[in-house]
Amino acid sequence: MNNKNVPSFTKYKRVITNSLVHILLAVLAVIWLFPIFWVILTSFRAEKGSYVSSFFPKHYTLANYVKLFTDTSVLNFPRMFMNTLIIAIFSCIISTFFVLSVSYCMSRLRFKVRKPFMNIAMILGLFPGFMSMVAVYYILKIMGLSEGAMIRVALVLVYSGASGLGFYIAKGFFDTIPKSLDEAAYIDGCTRWQVFYKITIPLSKPIIVYTVLTSFLAPWTDFIFAKVICRANADYYTVAIGLWRMLEKEYIDNWYTCFAAGAVLISIPISILFIFMQKYYTDGMSGAVKG
Repeated sequence: MNNKNVPSFTKYKRVITNSLVHILLAVLAVIWLFPIFWVILTSFRAEKGSYVSSFFPKHYTLANYVKLFTDTSVLNFPRMFMNTLIIAIFSCIISTFFVLSVSYCMSRLRFKVRKPFMNIAMILGLFPGFMSMVAVYYILKIMGLSEGAMIRVALVLVYSGASGLGFYIAKGFFDTIPKSLDEAAYIDGCTRWQVFYKITIPLSKPIIVYTVLTSFLAPWTDFIFAKVICRANADYYTVAIGLWRMLEKEYIDNWYTCFAAGAVLISIPISILFIFMQKYYTDGMSGAVKG
């Protein structure tokens, strides 16, 4: 009699456990989505200023979005957006090439300083990049890249210069590609470069997509290096600096709701990119784990 009740008890226990887990996940999802929901509501709020008496807006309007693109007398959001887009695109292209090249070399080539280089790269990756921002700024200043239109070039160099050190994930993916394909190509007369871009790259779509996404997000969301290099050159501000300026005491009363609208606008391209590339992004990460 007791043995017959064991399966039903186990099933009952599993149902309770699954229910509690789903409730916990639902609560965590609400907590995670709550700030996003609040920013979206604030972006449509008609009342100006950062201090209001109610959580939900009393009146809704699209004027905040219109103001971002029409009122350029104080903060030129369209120019900031274009600056960020240009810097992010060029940084993404250069960083992706660096990361894939270094990853392929670490995966396929064997040379004396290979392991020491990988160890040094891992150690350097433990330190945040902004620790070197003062030294980087003075180097750029000596090179004449800290003024005028060269600021964009400086930011591209900063974001893409050390990207090759982040090769571990891509290397793990390249390790899963059989080396017999490379050997067959060498027998047919291919060079290492031809093997890289004719065989390895076509087979590495997941990790290429992952590398492109991460290389694009870094300059798109960075504030520290952009602020240090741009300083007071408002013509070359990125969206991160622009949104931060909207919260300063002289602008916050008139630009607070526009700040929320700007936050929504700059998150839309990233969200679309992640949703569209999610499958390849997941495949890239799983390939790296298997390596």
